[in-house]
Amino acid sequence: MSHTLSTSVSSELEIRKSRFIAHAIPVADRDAAMAELRRLREENPTATHVCWALLAGGQSGMSDDGEPSGTAGRPILEVLRHHDLDGVLAAVVRYYGGVKLGAGGLVRAYTDAIARVLQDAPRVERIAQALLTVEIGYADEARVRRWIEQEGYALADSGYQMAVRLTISMPVTAVDAARDALRDMTQGRAVFAEEI
Repeated sequence: MSHTLSTSVSSELEIRKSRFIAHAIPVADRDAAMAELRRLREENPTATHVCWALLAGGQSGMSDDGEPSGTAGRPILEVLRHHDLDGVLAAVVRYYGGVKLGAGGLVRAYTDAIARVLQDAPRVERIAQALLTVEIGYADEARVRRWIEQEGYALADSGYQMAVRLTISMPVTAVDAARDALRDMTQGRAVFAEEI
């Protein structure tokens, strides 16, 4: 069972006059991670490097952002994997302090910075999400939308043609019960994507 973070955490490490500010941020996907990276760059316009790694639902990525190849992004990614985290962007903002650390020193610095921020980070189980697409009549739409809200699900997409087509994001474990509930509340008129 993989975990994600319930909230963003950050901590700072100073190594030979360089400041390493580590951030671990829960994100839904790569797009959300890129938006967080833009924000970090805007908040730290004078930083020398913003190195990062991402694990989010099968999407991974990393960047050394100008540090020698393999000294920042890869070590950060390894720490994320070691902690069995998913849906997390780990980024380290570095302010260079004038003392070169060498490749080994950099790997250690980036590893330590991220390991430290994750040490006490609040974790939650990452629940796999599924998309359920249902076609219903216009008369049933308000009732179904209320149900989606009450259950705490997210409406991922909607379309209107002869019928209303709603795509609902929910935990994988809830799909079967959701199908039954939708059939019940529409007196069997709900049609699911695999049946359309």
